[in-house]
Amino acid sequence: MRTVDLSPLYRSFIGFDHLASMMDAAQRSSEKQPSYPPYNIEALAEDKYQITMAVAGFTEQELSLESENNTLSVKGEKQNKEDKTDRKFIHQGIAERNFERKFQLGDHVKVIGASLENGLLLIDLEREVPEALKPRKIEIGTGKLIEG
Repeated sequence: MRTVDLSPLYRSFIGFDHLASMMDAAQRSSEKQPSYPPYNIEALAEDKYQITMAVAGFTEQELSLESENNTLSVKGEKQNKEDKTDRKFIHQGIAERNFERKFQLGDHVKVIGASLENGLLLIDLEREVPEALKPRKIEIGTGKLIEG
């Protein structure tokens, strides 16, 4: 895989070192991330998103989600490994292995819910920008804030 040197960003953009380090971290983490389980990321509306993960064979109790410091972590751990020893598969195409997948969330993106339907884990996300960070209109000449 091709690597990109981001060091010129550190020299050229003052105050954007956080952005450059995030891009660098994303590049490093994408090289380590396994491809299992497969997933989709969908934009449902301007500030609403949904992650759909194919987790066939996992129950709700075997899946865990954790959101911390703009990182969403999804883990799947199979509990009944001893039951598998009694079974003889001719072909096993459904991977029932443990996994951990991490997603880097943007600023102000929150997990608002999750559900498991037909072997698909649906994770709903929403960007909630605080009022203080939303654009404001300022009237010229008076310095007064126009609401709306």
